[in-house]
Amino acid sequence: MQCWICKRQARGLIHADSRHSVSDPRRYPTDWAFCSRRCQNAFHLFYGRWVDSIQLGEALPMVDATEVEQAAMRQCLKFFGEAAAEIGFDKPLGSYSQDEALRVVEAIVTAYCDAMATHHEQTRHPRVKGLSAHGAEVRDPIRSPPPATSPAAGTVFDDMPSDAPWEAGHA
Repeated sequence: MQCWICKRQARGLIHADSRHSVSDPRRYPTDWAFCSRRCQNAFHLFYGRWVDSIQLGEALPMVDATEVEQAAMRQCLKFFGEAAAEIGFDKPLGSYSQDEALRVVEAIVTAYCDAMATHHEQTRHPRVKGLSAHGAEVRDPIRSPPPATSPAAGTVFDDMPSDAPWEAGHA
C-alpha cells in the first residue's frame, strides 16, 4: 500500500475514522495509509481544511510555490523545449495530437519530480559524518572492508591487545 501523501511504501500508520462504531454500516474500511507521522499529519491538515471548505461553501486557497518548487519549475523549461523541438516549434500548441501533448507533459513532470527528488536527497542529511573537509568520502573502518593494499585483511580490532580472561594465555 502506498502513502497517500508522498506515494512511498506505507509503514503501518493509517487514518482511523472513529466517527461511527464498528458495527455501524456508515463506517467504511479506510485505505488511507502513511509512511510516517509527518505524512499522516499533513493528510489530516489537508483533510480538515477540505471538510471546513465544504461546510463553509468556500474554495480552498491556492498555495504559492516555494523557492525550491520554483527552481524545479525553471529546470523543467529545458525539457519542455527539447520535447517541443522534437514536435516542431512551428506547430501551435492547440494542434498537438494526444501523443505529442503527453510527450510534453511527461517531459515536464519527469523533470520536475527529478529536480524535487534531487533537492530532497541533497538536503535529507547534513554532509558532516563520513566526509572530509573537501567533500571526499572517508573510509569507515567499521562498516567498510580494509583497502586491498593492507597486508592483513583481518578485522579492524586485530592490532588491539586481547584482554579477555577466557582466552588462552591469561591466568
